[in-house]
Amino acid sequence: MINLLAIENVSYQYEGYPVLKDISLKASLGQTVGILGTSGVGKTTLFNLIAGILPLQKGRIEIEGSQDLQGKVSYMLQRDMLLAHKSIIENVMLPMIIQGKPPKQAKSEAMQLLKQFGLEQWANYYPKALSGGMRQRIAFIRTTAFGRDWLLLDEAFSALDAITRRQMHHWFIDYRQHIKASTLLITHDVDEAIILCDKIFILKGQPGEIVAEIPIDLDKDDFDELIFLPQFLAYKKLMLTLLAR
Repeated sequence: MINLLAIENVSYQYEGYPVLKDISLKASLGQTVGILGTSGVGKTTLFNLIAGILPLQKGRIEIEGSQDLQGKVSYMLQRDMLLAHKSIIENVMLPMIIQGKPPKQAKSEAMQLLKQFGLEQWANYYPKALSGGMRQRIAFIRTTAFGRDWLLLDEAFSALDAITRRQMHHWFIDYRQHIKASTLLITHDVDEAIILCDKIFILKGQPGEIVAEIPIDLDKDDFDELIFLPQFLAYKKLMLTLLAR
C-alpha cells in the first residue's frame, strides 16, 4: 500500500503546556484509521495539525509525499454545521462554490452526490426539517464534496443517540466504498472504532502519546452480528485494558 498520510515524531505545546508527544503514524490508500482516546489527550489538536489549521512545531506531516497540507483534507466536526438558511442542495454545493465552480455546475454535481447516496428527495428541504441522523448524512456528503483524498472525522457521530449512531455506522460502512477517499476518525467510543476502522491507534496520557497500533481483521459484512463476535469482544477487551493502564 502507498502511505498517503505519514506523521513522524510530532510534538505540540500550547502556551508552554505539552499537548502531544512524539506522535508517529502512517495510513494508507482506502483505509479508515481510528485515533482512539479519552477526552483531553490531544486528538483534536492532532487533527488541526494534519489539516494545517495549527502550525507544526516539531516533527513532520506529509500527505502524498508533500508537507504542504493546505487543501489536502476535508474536515467534519461533531456538529453538522449545516447552514440553516440554505437548502440541502445549497449546503452540498458550498464546497464547490468555494473552489470556484460556476453555480450551475456546482448544483448539478451536488445533485449527483445526493443521488449517489440516495438522498436526492431532500434536495430542496432545509436542515431544520431533517432528523439528526439525516443531517449528519448531509454533512458527510458536503464534506466529501470537496473531492479531497482524505476525510478527517472528529467525533462525527458522537452527538447522535445510540440507535441513530449505529444506523450511521451501518450507512458509513455501506457508502465509504463510493466516496473513494481515505478516512482518519477520532473517537472515544471503543465499539465505534472497532466497527468502522481498519486499524486503530491508541492515544493516551497528558501529553498524548500513541501507546499501541492495532490492525482490525474482522468480516464487517454481517454488521448486525459484529458486536457479538468473539474476535470483536477480544479487540474490545484489549483496547479497554490499554486505555485503563
